[in-house]
Amino acid sequence: MDEAEFLRGRVYGADHDDAGPRPGRVYAELVGGPLDGLLLDVTGHTGHEPREVALITEIGRYGPGGRALYVRRAADGRRFDWRCDTPGTA
Repeated sequence: MDEAEFLRGRVYGADHDDAGPRPGRVYAELVGGPLDGLLLDVTGHTGHEPREVALITEIGRYGPGGRALYVRRAADGRRFDWRCDTPGTA
């Protein structure tokens, strides 16, 4: 199993031992980029909020502490598309 296959269906930011989706929570799928296939917990957000997220990742272009920028799809609010990687902030 490669890294991409391992990450698919796991929740971004969850503990490795308990990284699957939880009942009663709402998730959006991250599409493309270093976090492709991960789920983002958007429980409690309404409509199309948030529109974009910058998520910390160790596997993006800028390595540990870098960010992967994802933007919510206009036609499908349950998916966020990767736009770019950015360096982390100090």
